[in-house]
Amino acid sequence: MSEKKILLLGSGFVAAPSVEYLVRRPENKVTIASRRLANAQALAQKYPGTVAVTCDINDEKAIEDLVAQHDLVISLIPYIYHALVIKAAIKHKKNVVTTSYVSPAMMEYDQAAKDAGITVMNEIGLDPGIDHLYAVRTIEEVHQKEGKMMEFISFCGGLPAPEDSNNPFGYKFSWSARGVLLALNNTAKYLENGKVVEVSGTALMDSARKLPTGYPGFAFVGYGNRDSTPYDKRYHIPEATTIIRGTLRYDGFCQFAKALFKLGFLSEQPLAHLAADASDIAWNQVVAQASGASSTNADDLRAAIIAKCDLANDPNQTAILDGMRWIGFFTDNKVHRGGNLLDTLCATLEEKMQYEEGERDMIFLQHRFEIEWKDGSKETRTSTLVEFADPNGFQAMAKTVGVPCGIATQLILDGKLTKTGVIAPMSSDINDPIIELLEKEGIGMIEKVL
Repeated sequence: MSEKKILLLGSGFVAAPSVEYLVRRPENKVTIASRRLANAQALAQKYPGTVAVTCDINDEKAIEDLVAQHDLVISLIPYIYHALVIKAAIKHKKNVVTTSYVSPAMMEYDQAAKDAGITVMNEIGLDPGIDHLYAVRTIEEVHQKEGKMMEFISFCGGLPAPEDSNNPFGYKFSWSARGVLLALNNTAKYLENGKVVEVSGTALMDSARKLPTGYPGFAFVGYGNRDSTPYDKRYHIPEATTIIRGTLRYDGFCQFAKALFKLGFLSEQPLAHLAADASDIAWNQVVAQASGASSTNADDLRAAIIAKCDLANDPNQTAILDGMRWIGFFTDNKVHRGGNLLDTLCATLEEKMQYEEGERDMIFLQHRFEIEWKDGSKETRTSTLVEFADPNGFQAMAKTVGVPCGIATQLILDGKLTKTGVIAPMSSDINDPIIELLEKEGIGMIEKVL
């Protein structure tokens, strides 16, 4: 076998499962490039056939030189840089794999990628990724049998395993707390009963619904994630009257997040008392200003919070106030001033909500299909993935993002995935070979007819 040279941009926690999968083949040689050389070296030391280099993503010439030296580039850096990588790959006729959604900036290179004869494979992680593979498979099967897909509802969450969901959010950060909290400010758009629905801010948290997953041991809620409306075209289901793709959390997360939202803790507005050069300030002082409390006395703070967050008759009042106590809102502990309420909160949450040694994460992904067959009969199906961290291996999130990425990379290197242009896993010719290899790794969705 001739040697295959793979460039991996990024050394974050989803990179390792991709590397582990690829270096099983001795002809694969992986160059791990990171802004911080120490991070790339730490990953390279664990796997044979790898070398570490340092690379600044803002140095276009350096990126281009690295791309030119390899057969394929995996881009696991922030999505805003993918277009830069694709541009270099087109120039040197190199294939690309990312786990990110295809952005408009990336799609602009579609024709140029086709002209160069290269594959730019995207959306091949977990969500997006595994969700597409199994949604498309079921939809294509139904259409082949002349059935209609009347409703498609899908929720996915990366969460702590139940025994490690030991904080008021029922959540832990495997990436930036800021990113998680800012996502709560997003607008969700979806199709429900033939009507387009848009919700944002506190309305997004209010829209969370309890999910009948068929797994009563889990208390899940779900809310819309970004814009689901293009999926009538992406999944070829123009007949669908409901299309919802959403985020899944443990029950309690949304109520707590909504209270923090109302207090202003999701705001990026600069505040003088939280500036880097301001005097030290305690949590109770910060909360008094945010809530309009008359003093920093705990009872006054609680009363102000109840008023501002409309908690007087809320059955979740005790749980929400307990959560704020857990963060430290009623103490005279000094805050890490972040310049605004959001970043000040994030600094404390990142301290208190990391995965500890021995704790494990969990992935829960479920599609719900409402099908109408040619004879008018109806059927409900679910397709479910429940994945836990391996105590002796990877976290569930890292595995379910990194392994599909590694598989797609290998299929391109082997000449089995040859479609050119800027693509995503939206058809069986791309998806079926990936599903086959994914299930050999013990990862797959289980389908049930209800």
